[in-house]
Amino acid sequence: MSDSLIFFHYFKTPVGELILGSFDGKLCLCDWRYRKMRDSVDSRIEKYLNACLEPRTTPIIEETIRQLTEYFAGERTQFEIPLLLAGTHFQESVWNELQKIPFGKTISYQELSRNLGNEKAIRAVATANGANAISILIPCHRIIGKDGSLVGYAGGLPAKKKLLEIEDALTDNQMKLF
Repeated sequence: MSDSLIFFHYFKTPVGELILGSFDGKLCLCDWRYRKMRDSVDSRIEKYLNACLEPRTTPIIEETIRQLTEYFAGERTQFEIPLLLAGTHFQESVWNELQKIPFGKTISYQELSRNLGNEKAIRAVATANGANAISILIPCHRIIGKDGSLVGYAGGLPAKKKLLEIEDALTDNQMKLF
């Protein structure tokens, strides 16, 4: 057992409840509290950081809450939070590429794979996208199907739709899905 701690705090947003976690002054977790893979994501981060989760807020968590509140109010389009990515080299490359997708824009898994230099790696890219533990700040919600459809999201498709509405990134066809 490690003496290192990942401090976490729950935060209710207009689209669902998040779990925010910080380690060593950086945000390592901003994920959907009730996602199906909650235990495996938490275990992966604990193992990667050799640390245990403990409930407590921190200055970086408080700043994340402030910036997320601005985002949900339509007052923020970019986040200025130091992030700590906890994944494989490939996963981190996918998550870094996701951060390049501008506010209000969407791309397909195929485009994301192409941007990473391997268009045939769509499934691996989709899996890494699904393993993202820093939702919203690493905007995996901006990934859509090749046909423009809203596809898989850890927070659920209604949350994904609401996030894209906040960013004014939905087409007329996507608006009709719900």
